[in-house]
Amino acid sequence: MYLVSRELPAPGAAPGVVVGVDGSDGSLWALDRAVAEASAHAIPLYVVAAVNPAPTGYTPGMVDLVQESIERLLAGMSEVVTRGIETVLARHPDPPRLSLHIVLGNPVEVLIQASGPHHTLVVGTRGNGGFARLLLGSVSTALVHHATCPVLVVPAPEYQGGAPR
Repeated sequence: MYLVSRELPAPGAAPGVVVGVDGSDGSLWALDRAVAEASAHAIPLYVVAAVNPAPTGYTPGMVDLVQESIERLLAGMSEVVTRGIETVLARHPDPPRLSLHIVLGNPVEVLIQASGPHHTLVVGTRGNGGFARLLLGSVSTALVHHATCPVLVVPAPEYQGGAPR
């Protein structure tokens, strides 16, 4: 079992591996690598999912009207990410100490803030948005340039003969 929070890891939290997830295949490959990294270094794993319900913001008074929808978005993200965590942890016999943080905000800003004093920030090459032809998505590109700790961008596995290589 692990802690589930609606806030980022506390500023005084033990340095660990932070992984950004959004439920996409790319983020689950990143989660798998982050579990391995945290286990190898015997440090905590902070799984962070940012929910951005209104990328352009709200007009005054709208927040109260959409609060129920925001709660449903947070619950949905929590459910999707929890299933992903369970799937990935099944592949690792000795997983690290883990906490899940589902927070409201722009994914780039949230992950930059979460990166703080941590060992590594792990993300996939691309998430749920964007264009398939791009090698790096906008989130991973921004994090490589602005995160305050080393960033590991995990590419999609190569397939050969129908199985991951």
